[in-house]
Amino acid sequence: MKKKPILLALFAIFSTSIIVAQQPAAIKIADGLVQGRVEGGLTVYRGIPFALPPVGNLRWRAPQPVKKWDTVLQANKFAPGPVQGWTPPSGKSEDCLYLNVWSPALSAGEKLPVLVWIYGGGFNAGATSDVNYSGEKLAAKGVLFVSIAYRVGQLGFLAHPELSAESPSHTSGNYGLLDMIAGLQWVQKNIAAFGGDPGKVTIFGESAGGIAVSMLCASPLAKGLFRGAISQSGGSFGPPRTTTYPGENLKKLPDAESAGSAYVKNAGYNSIANLRKLDADKLPAIRGLAWPIIDGWVIPDDQYKLYDAGKYNDVAVMIGYNSDEGASFSPPKTPADYTTAVNTRYGKFAADLLKAYPVDSNNVPKTARDLSRDAAFGWHTWSWARLQSKTGRSNVFYYYFDQHPGYPAGSPRYGYGSPHAQEVAYVFKHLDAAQTTKSDLEISDAMATYWTNFAKYGHPNGSGLPAWPAFSDKKPVVMYFNQTPHSGPVPDAKSLEVLDAYFKWRRTPEGEEWAK
Repeated sequence: MKKKPILLALFAIFSTSIIVAQQPAAIKIADGLVQGRVEGGLTVYRGIPFALPPVGNLRWRAPQPVKKWDTVLQANKFAPGPVQGWTPPSGKSEDCLYLNVWSPALSAGEKLPVLVWIYGGGFNAGATSDVNYSGEKLAAKGVLFVSIAYRVGQLGFLAHPELSAESPSHTSGNYGLLDMIAGLQWVQKNIAAFGGDPGKVTIFGESAGGIAVSMLCASPLAKGLFRGAISQSGGSFGPPRTTTYPGENLKKLPDAESAGSAYVKNAGYNSIANLRKLDADKLPAIRGLAWPIIDGWVIPDDQYKLYDAGKYNDVAVMIGYNSDEGASFSPPKTPADYTTAVNTRYGKFAADLLKAYPVDSNNVPKTARDLSRDAAFGWHTWSWARLQSKTGRSNVFYYYFDQHPGYPAGSPRYGYGSPHAQEVAYVFKHLDAAQTTKSDLEISDAMATYWTNFAKYGHPNGSGLPAWPAFSDKKPVVMYFNQTPHSGPVPDAKSLEVLDAYFKWRRTPEGEEWAK
């Protein structure tokens, strides 16, 4: 019986040691002390504020510096995601400007490279708490992993004359991009305390996150905040258009302000001041998609023109897309639907594009869906690679993700490739074990290693990996992720040239007038 108190005492000591082990020492950053927790050999910090809550009078304003705190901030859970149409795992709130850090560093002096993740979601959804974006597998490869939040939808991208008038920049509409820039400024100021090197920051994102990466590469406000960029199914090189389409999503500020005025009027309010009094979840959604705009400040101009003139942040980039992106965006159900849609969007170029991206007599095969893929992602990646390799000094690494099952003839998915966002689980090493093949594991480990090598060295290559050559117009080599990593030519290059002729015409006076 005497042994019982001793055992209880030992258990208490052991339990206390576990608790202590899970609570590393608080670290000091610019705004105060932060307490993380140990998870699987990493120190993880969730929910660190990088700006004031953009609520009340700060709604639809550029993010403001966070106020310092006196107590130790317990950074042990994800903050709510931004207000949107669905509910993220951590919930949603207008108070959403927080970031998270996964650090393998044992001391502040290690100066490890930093990967900063920007989530996708069409600029209308997304959150850092998405389980697919958990950074422990990438951090375990010797980098600091950071994920930053930004405002989406009407709270992130509403332009309006009143908002432009009250802004020091005399612009409005790109609040979500400004949030990303504020997050990157926080990284520059604070990441050394976590064992990171502010001189070795690489940004990366997928879909809207990859498009945002492209925009940050072109924004003078982001100059010097990162040395490398990875864009997965991104790029933003289409010309502006009043009636937008995938790949031609951008409006100019006056057009966006006009749309914003209509939004406020249709909501039944006569001023921005009145809309600021409304609860965030009561705000009406923007008809269509909220999207960044060419405001002359965050995004100075048509990005294609900026790159052609060499006016961008010249950093090494790794860019690519998936083989069947078009299958993910409500492709036309019949050949007649497809032909009508192509004629409506592309005008006098429709006939050439229907030849380059042909449709069958009774279905819409991948050859036709590839027009959607290339108009939204493929042409942008190809143009980005070509423009930067011509006008820049930094290397471009180009990839094509085509890792998918060989669907049998007669199955509903026969002839399908890799859909939009499929590669995310491979990069983050979050594959579903029940559906994973040996090839999937090999591709996943190769991609995670290429991605972290890029953060470490400014290029993806390393021991044990197939060589990934830099891209140029003279040597247009692409890394294929299909069963094994291997190099090959630009996918569907001849079709891309036809689409390129359309986009060149769109930038002529005739093409600009037609697009109105």
